[in-house]
Amino acid sequence: MRYSHLKNANVDVSQLAVGTWAMGGDSFGDNDDIASSMRAIRTMLEWGVNLIDTAPCYGNGTAEKIVGRSLVGVERDKYLLSTKVGLVTSPSGYDRDSSFKNIIREVESSLRNLRTDYLDFYFVHWPDPKTSFAETMSALRLLKEQGKIRHVGVSNFTKEMIEECERYAAVDVQQPPYSMVNREYEPLIKWGIERGIDSFTYGSLGAGILSGKYRVLPTFSPGDVRETFYDYFKEPKFSKVQQLLKVMDGIAASHNTPLSEVAINWSTQKSYVATALVGVRSSRHAEENCAALEWELSSDEMAKLDNTLDALEIG
Repeated sequence: MRYSHLKNANVDVSQLAVGTWAMGGDSFGDNDDIASSMRAIRTMLEWGVNLIDTAPCYGNGTAEKIVGRSLVGVERDKYLLSTKVGLVTSPSGYDRDSSFKNIIREVESSLRNLRTDYLDFYFVHWPDPKTSFAETMSALRLLKEQGKIRHVGVSNFTKEMIEECERYAAVDVQQPPYSMVNREYEPLIKWGIERGIDSFTYGSLGAGILSGKYRVLPTFSPGDVRETFYDYFKEPKFSKVQQLLKVMDGIAASHNTPLSEVAINWSTQKSYVATALVGVRSSRHAEENCAALEWELSSDEMAKLDNTLDALEIG
């Protein structure tokens, strides 16, 4: 396993992290095998992964509870927990609420779900247009003073929003999307590095499309985020990604590895990515993902992939 040292947070994190969005069972299809999800988390820990990322809105607490159950019996200093606040499940979907009152309420729920006394990283999940950053950051500052959270993070925030937040409290980490099929936030990630704000990048496998699983345009069930949140499964991008996969196929074959390992290495070998979140729901996928960190793409292979992305105008 490879590790990165976070500048502002001053802690070492594995360059691959456990992503748990799919474990919630309400965004990527049902999760009918909770025991399998728990084994996947433990498997990644055994491979040296030390960071687990989740959120209360993933299945309305389901993912957090799975994480908490999976870590029973594991020494607390052997892993880092990252969860979020401010995206509240509602009948209409999700409501944004990063008010002082809601943050204080949500942190207690997350601590119970995760069966822990403190959170290593606490992210504001999305900016809340109804609440000032001064109010939001004052709540996070208080939680840090109380020892309930160690480091403050923001997710899906712009550069200007982060600068405003920094007027009221230090921002240690950020969480933007980043992968071969979504490079939109690369300038933001690089800007963060200059300020010591390291990035936990999500969507590392492009909702599964970079695993090579989808070679024909799929149809997902209603409510599946691959149909709404991502644009990889719509034309013309889907066809462009298929051309990228053919290049990845050749590289994967030369290393005798699954396609997913090529995508994971591409992300984690970018010097400005501290860690890449990758969703898992089985030990087999966990082992495949972790195996990617046992080897590296050559500089020529990285350049070939980057040139392909530029030529296809992907991301």
